[in-house]
Amino acid sequence: MSQEIQRVKEVYNQHFTDPPVIVTSPGRVNLIGEHTDYNDGFVMPAAIDKVIVLAMSKNDSNKIEAYSVDMDEKYSADLSRDLEEPDLHWAKFFKGIVSELSERGISTGGFNVVFGGNIPIGSGLSSSAALEGGILLGLSELFDFELSRIEMARVGQLTEHNHVGVRCGIMDQFANLHGESGVALKLDCRSLEFERIPFNRDDIQIVLCNSKVSHNLASSEYNVRREQCEAGVAVLKKYYPDISNLRDVSIDMLRAHEQELDELIYMRCKFVIEENERVLRAGEYLENDDFEEFGQQVYASHYGLSNEYEVSCEELDILVELAKGQPGVLGARMMGGGFGGCTINFVEQTAVKAFTDHITTAYKEKTGIDTEIYITRISEGTHLN
Repeated sequence: MSQEIQRVKEVYNQHFTDPPVIVTSPGRVNLIGEHTDYNDGFVMPAAIDKVIVLAMSKNDSNKIEAYSVDMDEKYSADLSRDLEEPDLHWAKFFKGIVSELSERGISTGGFNVVFGGNIPIGSGLSSSAALEGGILLGLSELFDFELSRIEMARVGQLTEHNHVGVRCGIMDQFANLHGESGVALKLDCRSLEFERIPFNRDDIQIVLCNSKVSHNLASSEYNVRREQCEAGVAVLKKYYPDISNLRDVSIDMLRAHEQELDELIYMRCKFVIEENERVLRAGEYLENDDFEEFGQQVYASHYGLSNEYEVSCEELDILVELAKGQPGVLGARMMGGGFGGCTINFVEQTAVKAFTDHITTAYKEKTGIDTEIYITRISEGTHLN
């Protein structure tokens, strides 16, 4: 992490002279609970030690002057004019956040920012939420405005909805801003209340295997799945007028009206309802230090994501199957929006080397693709350095 800070500071000093505010903003994993957040359900994310670092300062030009170290790209925008839609994808986050803050009556002056990090893009580790959280905390420090961490998470979410074109839930932003070392967050996405679930076993490692199949949520089936859930709720609402989304629906309620639902809609709704139940059970198992039963919930989650919600892909399924047969692997599943990205694997410390060697070799044999493996630990949320 300190290497990333040093790298970004060095590049900042090549472009700007004012002393910067330094912000470290983490990626996140989600232990279990996928595609439940936009259904007002439960999730269990945690911040990790893969980060984006931002070096930021005020300027007198009333412009955003931003530079991406990793992309070697610049973005400049005049805040005294209506902000145009940026051509660069990452620049949409800066434009979007400034616009969303303005909607809340918060105006920033011009600012400089240089950023870079080690969160693999398109891997399902929420580099976008890390960028949002980092920008917001940096701007609040520079321009001395007060937003709670919850409000920052909402601004990040609305930035994605209104400026990036992804109708995401709030899990990624919440985990980025509220993460704590050694703790997963069992989050109620309706009330935004959360419980701290201990995850600090030194003998169990979180290992991420990157399928190297890149995905883009805005152009994927993500928004389609959300619409399918809403379609299911619309039918069920005729019989249960008090429900507002799948969070309010039990599996018995769903089964009672199976014949009235399109087969695909039924399957999507079934997955979400059962995934919520898995999150609650998983939390109980972790609190009781029962990692074997926790791992079974993780495997069941992948089965549902692959066969019922149909957001997995051949490469992710291969990675999970390869993990299943390995000694010391307690659970494995695809993680994130789907159609690529990473699997999350819970592996006994003593088995990690054999596991990574096996996955690297066997995945290459089966797919012709070189996987990337990240051994991570649960870490602190977005913070100033």
